[in-house]
Amino acid sequence: MNLARHIEQYLPGKLLELVKDISGQAAKHGERVYLVGGVVRDLLLRDPSLRSGPRFDLDMVVEGDAVKLAQQVAEADQVELLAHHRFGTAKLRYDNFTLDLATARKETYARPGALPAVTPGTLEDDLIRRDFSINAMAISLATNDYGELIDPYHGRRDLEHRLIRVLHPRSFSDDATRILRGVCYEQRLSFEFEAQTARLLKRDIPMLDTISGDRIRHELEHIFEENRPELVIRRLGDLGALHRITPSLKGDGWISEEFDRARRLKKPAQLPSLYFCLLIYSLSERDIEQFLARLNLPAKLSRAMRDTLRLKASLPLLDKPLLKPSEIYHLLREYEPLAIQANAIATQSPRVRRTLQVFLTKLRYVRTALNGEELKKMGISPGPQMGKVLEVLHGAKLDGEVRTRADEKQLVLSLSLRPER
Repeated sequence: MNLARHIEQYLPGKLLELVKDISGQAAKHGERVYLVGGVVRDLLLRDPSLRSGPRFDLDMVVEGDAVKLAQQVAEADQVELLAHHRFGTAKLRYDNFTLDLATARKETYARPGALPAVTPGTLEDDLIRRDFSINAMAISLATNDYGELIDPYHGRRDLEHRLIRVLHPRSFSDDATRILRGVCYEQRLSFEFEAQTARLLKRDIPMLDTISGDRIRHELEHIFEENRPELVIRRLGDLGALHRITPSLKGDGWISEEFDRARRLKKPAQLPSLYFCLLIYSLSERDIEQFLARLNLPAKLSRAMRDTLRLKASLPLLDKPLLKPSEIYHLLREYEPLAIQANAIATQSPRVRRTLQVFLTKLRYVRTALNGEELKKMGISPGPQMGKVLEVLHGAKLDGEVRTRADEKQLVLSLSLRPER
């Protein structure tokens, strides 16, 4: 099957020109370049999502030295290059797309769950190391067979039958992160696992224990980039995969509702972290510490997740009528905003939700007109005395008792803290 016309229609003009140029440069050194993986799958599916996103992420395999080729391209185009010589891979970052170039390679696993040992190989070697048949296809970019589909494991047929199939029986045991990725594809594409693949997946779910926390976290981060990650989380829960990450994790209907509410906030940059906070909302403090230790999460996100549970326990303090803005501020000021937002989504109390949103949208931004330097000019000594004055001023500002700089100065004077003359 030749997909030349598909490529021409599918890729933006500048990216298409670049891809052809890279293939031409490789040919000068007797090397061949192929499109591989997701782009081939999505091109065959005619998936419009590839075009609608803000960026293209394109994978290419080089039968030759991918890093050297990428260095030549980066130097000519003056673009950012990130090279990993150990794995023979390189990433080129352009304004609206990213190219990943990889030397065709073989992989061997010393033990289940370990990162593979990599050696140079052929395109066929490179395709057999991949996770599923629908990702084990390539398209030639060479002049003599441009657009030719290479499909040794019948990925196109599996696409037509909407099936997800592993390439060999040890696939999930070699690398159990494929379980998480497989469920992602199943839910994103509305596919099914081929019967033998489904049996192997269920058999090898315990192999998730062999995967490092960093790699599990990385896969969860990718899941949270899906349009509807709750579908993946729920399916992983049904399969028992969440239990292998942390025994108390659940993927029930509650998660679906809360994730959907999170998306309505229209803050895409914050969504993945917010999903993490909602994922652990039903955990105990002991469970969350186990989860954080297992996944080696970044310090800021870990704090937000701990704060999510601490604030959840304190929500009754906010479920009271006629709380002053200053009282709300002092109850919430120590918590990470992400934790406050997670509780605003998850709480069942409309009053608490409104209170949390008032803090997030208004109260946390309130500032006094007078600062420490100006108080010093008024004769207030730095230290506890100044701290107390600033706290009183801020509370009065929150509660609307002072509105102008003059009001604030008058309040300072009324506290009998008059400047020295």
